[in-house]
Amino acid sequence: MNSPSPQLHWIENDEARSCRWHAENGAPPPKRVQIADDRMNTETAYKLACEGTALLWRGDFHNGKQLLQSLARRIEKKPANKKAKVPTSASEAFHLHRQAQSQRARVLAMVLIPFEADYSISLRRAPDVKLACAEVYGEPKDAFVASLRELLGLIGAHEWRKNGVTIKALDAKIHPYYGVFSPVRGEYIDLLAKAPLPSTELAFDIGVGTGVLSAVLAKRGVKKIIATDQDLRALSCAKENLDNLGYSEQVTLQEADLFPAGRAPLVVCNPPWVPARPNSPIEYAVYDPESHMLKSFLAGVADHMEPHGEAWLIMSDFAQHLGLRTAEEFFSWIDAGGLTVIGKLDIRPQHPKSTDATDPLHAARVKEVTSLWRLKLK
Repeated sequence: MNSPSPQLHWIENDEARSCRWHAENGAPPPKRVQIADDRMNTETAYKLACEGTALLWRGDFHNGKQLLQSLARRIEKKPANKKAKVPTSASEAFHLHRQAQSQRARVLAMVLIPFEADYSISLRRAPDVKLACAEVYGEPKDAFVASLRELLGLIGAHEWRKNGVTIKALDAKIHPYYGVFSPVRGEYIDLLAKAPLPSTELAFDIGVGTGVLSAVLAKRGVKKIIATDQDLRALSCAKENLDNLGYSEQVTLQEADLFPAGRAPLVVCNPPWVPARPNSPIEYAVYDPESHMLKSFLAGVADHMEPHGEAWLIMSDFAQHLGLRTAEEFFSWIDAGGLTVIGKLDIRPQHPKSTDATDPLHAARVKEVTSLWRLKLK
């Protein structure tokens, strides 16, 4: 039996009202809600949001966006707390940064937008967001309320999906879905494109995401690829990309937690790189609590490799420089999995944050190296 949808409750014009609540990250509906419109100023909105009172927007849509942008600037201008803890290590700096990110997201999520049953928004100057909503939420059912910040994320994802991301190794574009990690950091793809293939007969791609690594393997001549993911949205995304690129005959997609049945001469995995708790669905591609996927891959891949095959583990050492995982731990998991390292290809990150000295994690970022580890059975 399906559980009832969570409801948002508020008072409007002295009348008790309620509506279905939706949050992609599973956040519960705010307990306190106040009606807000174009007369609401930033300081009042900031105070209410920090106190946990959500603002159900009834004003002009673009003014609501401007209020959200003003709130973001207000958070950045927050006076320095003289009693604030000064980090004494990279790991402490990371956790304080994540805490600040979480608090920022919580405050910004307090501006709410009402949706009609057909995904229309009955606010002045509201855009047509029906297609962007349908791509993420599916077929419309009934009226609901969601955060404006989530809606803007949907609109941004729709643009990414429509325009695509150019992948040099494919000489083509990949079109990511909302909640599926976009391959904007191309360095890890470049490693896969040049590593020496142990075989072109069969490969497993563990955690297919957008399908970009399967596509690169297919372009390199691997005849059959079995690609897995436990996220149905990722599998749909990968299918569309592989169809568009003409590789659907070479790649079979399967819903699975890690490995498909059988063994392959090549097993590829690009797990989340940072052992921390995600704060939103998209962060599951970056944050892996307690290194669960990494450890599971290393513990199980020996049972899915052919005797003279290779496992390719693509990952950054960012977590090591943050003090969240040691090199000794990493090598102990490789050893415990019955594996040994036979080679490694390295590349330096090329994304903008790697050279941003104002980034709170800059000290770790400048040391970061992304590697393709070639592993074989002992």
